[in-house]
Amino acid sequence: MKSRNVSGGLVYSTEHGRMCPQCGFAVAQCQCGKQEAPAGDGVVRVRRETKGRNGKAVTVVQGAPLNALELAQLGKQLKNACGSGGTVKDGVIEIQGDHCEQVVGLLKQRGWTVKRAGG
Repeated sequence: MKSRNVSGGLVYSTEHGRMCPQCGFAVAQCQCGKQEAPAGDGVVRVRRETKGRNGKAVTVVQGAPLNALELAQLGKQLKNACGSGGTVKDGVIEIQGDHCEQVVGLLKQRGWTVKRAGG
């Protein structure tokens, strides 16, 4: 049976997640520069989620006009400012805990249009 990966490189790593097929780095640390910001409506949305997390709150930031590397850096800055952990995956920043008001304030300081989504 033939492999579907034509380049023969690593596609997914449990340690780093999705891998870039051109440069071989994790998508968040992609070196090839072909990662572009996703097209959106220009509004960054911040919401609180508990679904699928055993009732624990997570602050979700979606719609930031950044590429994958810049999004990872923003995620790190937001996690440090909130004093909690989190992750960046699929163009979404997740921060552990309910930090919506603090995150909205930090994003407005950057000059972005920010909306509080959800209830």
